Amino acid sequence: MTGPLSAILGFGLFGVFCLAFTEKILPIPPSHVLLLFLGMTAAPDSSTLAILLAVTTLASFAGCLVWYGVGRRIGFDRADRLIERAGRYVFLRPATYRKLGQAYRRNHVRVSLLAQFIPTVRNYLPIAAGALGLPVLPFAMATLLGATIWNASFLLTGYLLRGSGQDSFTVGLRIIVIVVALETVFMLALRYGPAWRRRIRLALG
Repeated sequence: MTGPLSAILGFGLFGVFCLAFTEKILPIPPSHVLLLFLGMTAAPDSSTLAILLAVTTLASFAGCLVWYGVGRRIGFDRADRLIERAGRYVFLRPATYRKLGQAYRRNHVRVSLLAQFIPTVRNYLPIAAGALGLPVLPFAMATLLGATIWNASFLLTGYLLRGSGQDSFTVGLRIIVIVVALETVFMLALRYGPAWRRRIRLALG
């Protein structure tokens, strides 16, 4: 994995931009893995770290706008069919996509922001935003803020691991496991939360 990544990083900031943009289109490697790697290997000082944050955030934001444009172009029904056919290949369950799409209708700014903290969902939920014709400016601002926070957290963690004296691979793996666990909890809450809330209300009378 590090061989191809290192080769692309040989192109400097352009390579970093291409990596972050491509990850937004097809999340291989996942963003948290990529950002940890960049923080550990490509940021020798805080100034370079800040530049990496700006470049990767701009690339992530550009990728979101591409998917938003795709959603606007194909419309809701075709977007739904696209996720139905291709979602399983990128670990995005169609049911999860539809639930979040419904939440978009109620509060698109908050969902646009929160979506940036959920692996895989953060890549493809902009399709729903475009397909629903949500206003581009609030979507863009919320997405940019979320991408900045997400990218900064993993880049900074990788940067701190670089000089910590700890085994970077082991600590990085633990962080990835925690992220996946949190994602799983979110998905379970999204899927079963409404039923649990109804049961609690019934139990309380």
